[in-house]
Amino acid sequence: MRRRRAVERLAQGGWADGRSVWEVDDPGRAPVVDRVRVGEEPAPERVARVLDVAGGDAVCVRRRRYVLEGKPVMLAASYLPAALVAETAVAEIDTGAGGIYARLAEIGCAPVRFREEVRSRMPLPEEARELGLPGGTPVVLVCRTAFADGGRAVEVNEMVLDSAAYVLEYGFDA
Repeated sequence: MRRRRAVERLAQGGWADGRSVWEVDDPGRAPVVDRVRVGEEPAPERVARVLDVAGGDAVCVRRRRYVLEGKPVMLAASYLPAALVAETAVAEIDTGAGGIYARLAEIGCAPVRFREEVRSRMPLPEEARELGLPGGTPVVLVCRTAFADGGRAVEVNEMVLDSAAYVLEYGFDA
């Protein structure tokens, strides 16, 4: 079981220092990204609305599958405005130390606020296949939006988690 510490993992101190968000969750037990596809695609309407791009305009999409101890545990698709990240490491397979948030900071669009929405449902057939889920296993959907200073949305990250592989932890001050 993987503990996902949503608040701590997105703290600027981590990615700004070149660390992965995974190091916060479970030090020394980071999942492996066994599949990465990066390219431009037309923005789905739900994403276009959040990123404030015209529906159908190109967005940079980073699709990944994460495997922990030989078992797929998460699918993720990050959508970023193509014009914003063109000719940066965000549009490459390897984004470098600190990942896309460190690269966004380099171009003056560091995330300063995040919003996550969490839902659950039964997986789509393709999700069940890619995650190797036994019948009857639900998935957890986490949709995270990263906002730069001034409130501009710079990333929408849609994640599909194997519900049997995660505990979602949210710790914050009262």
